Amino acid sequence: MYVSHLSLLDFRSYASADVELEPGVNAFVGRNGRGKTNLVEAIGYVATLGSHRVATDAPLIRSGADRAVVRTRIVRGDRASTVELEITQGKANRARINRGQAVRARDVLGVLRTVLFAPEDLSLVKGEPDGRRRFMDQLLVLMMPRVSSVLSDYERVLRQRSALLKSARSSRRSGGSSRAESAAAELATLDVWDARLAELGAEILSLRIQLVEVLRPAVAAAYEQVSDADGDAEIAYRSSLPALSAGDPQELSTGPGDNFADVGRLRDLLLEALVTARPQELERGVSLVGPHRDDLVLTLGGLPAKGYASHGESWSFALALRLASFRLLGGDPQNSADSPAFWDPERGTDADPVLILDDVFAELDVRRRQRLADLVLPARQVLVTAAVAEDIPPALNGVRFHVEPGTVTRD
Repeated sequence: MYVSHLSLLDFRSYASADVELEPGVNAFVGRNGRGKTNLVEAIGYVATLGSHRVATDAPLIRSGADRAVVRTRIVRGDRASTVELEITQGKANRARINRGQAVRARDVLGVLRTVLFAPEDLSLVKGEPDGRRRFMDQLLVLMMPRVSSVLSDYERVLRQRSALLKSARSSRRSGGSSRAESAAAELATLDVWDARLAELGAEILSLRIQLVEVLRPAVAAAYEQVSDADGDAEIAYRSSLPALSAGDPQELSTGPGDNFADVGRLRDLLLEALVTARPQELERGVSLVGPHRDDLVLTLGGLPAKGYASHGESWSFALALRLASFRLLGGDPQNSADSPAFWDPERGTDADPVLILDDVFAELDVRRRQRLADLVLPARQVLVTAAVAEDIPPALNGVRFHVEPGTVTRD
């Protein structure tokens, strides 16, 4: 697939913009602060409904405007689709596909798939677990858009349960008969939320374990290619469940030769762990068990990448995670033995995602630049941003755009 047209209205620094794109390499060149990243950020937003730069949508709307519109034309095989997203201040975002009736924004997930490399990716290696959890979950949504609703439901249940824990803690500490009755009622309600949290959490946990098992060899291979075999890169899933953290997640397989965790067993383990953790949770007023406490563990040469890997090694690991994601998304779920069993079988043709390299080459030495360029060149479409044209390796020769504040000109 590739994006053939991008249109912006009041998005970031652009009052309006219309850019015709081509398959292959499209490079946006301009000094820092001129709006290069805003362009590729808009394309990434259509694919993920999120920005790699900010946590909320408000900064995406141009100062002084009350809404922003991003419209893309996406070509897949011999078919073109138009996706329009309207980002509105203080309201739910709206979407249209092929200029039809307005739908929920999340209904457009899956129409476009992107894999984005950016300087922020270094936090995947050096940062906190929440960034690595987000990496896994975003990849799952790109693979199966329905996972978005599961994650949203889990976050809603987690918020409700955490609020109840805080309320119950307050009731227990206040004392008195009325408070005791209130605390008892809250604990009964907590049982209901526990069941729902375990149900949703088990599905997320199972999918993540499957994802990591499939992604592991791809990450190791990509790291070897990017770094010239500079150490063995490994990934593993670390769960907050005692039954998993003390052993091998593969012991939860569904049958001989199947390395994927069983959802029913995981649900039972989650419920058991929630019962065990309840005294601590009531004391602290927070949920201590579930996918929101888990992590993707990265090791290099047997040592934790965080704290031990050099800057160059960390960059290579971050690139390997993105390259492995690209290869997983572009694989054939029906014919590849390496494809996960949970993959959506209705992907259709021309499934390779659009690759976005946002100001990445400036962060790499010459050797890593060339290796990365050689690895991404076969992609159907590559979008590159750079402050200096010379930072782009010669192998990535293609269409060039010059970016100035509010304007984009094809060279």
